[in-house]
Amino acid sequence: MLRSLEQRPVTGSGEDPRVAELRAAVSRLRRELATHPVEFPDRAIAEDELAALAAMATHGSPEIPRLRRSLLLIAGSIGSVSALARGLSKVRAAVDLFGEPSGH
Repeated sequence: MLRSLEQRPVTGSGEDPRVAELRAAVSRLRRELATHPVEFPDRAIAEDELAALAAMATHGSPEIPRLRRSLLLIAGSIGSVSALARGLSKVRAAVDLFGEPSGH
C-alpha cells in the first residue's frame, strides 16, 4: 500500500510516520542480521549502512538520495541471503515511502 508523500505527522506524537516506519524496519533488519548465524563477505557493509539508516531516522527527515544509496548497498551486500529477504523488503518499502529524489 502506497502512502501519500504529503502525509502529516500523527497528532500528538509530532513524528513523521514515514520516519517511524523506517526506524522500525531498520531496527528489525538489524536484529535479524545480528542473529543470523552465517558470516558472509559483505556483512560489515550491511551493518554499517543499517547503522547509517538508523541514525538518519533518529535525526529527523532523511535525505532521499542518501536513503536510496544505503538501500542499494544493503541490498547488494545481503541480497543473496534468503533468510534476510523479508526484512530487506520491509526496509525497501519504508524507503519508498519517501518517494523519489527531486530532479529524477
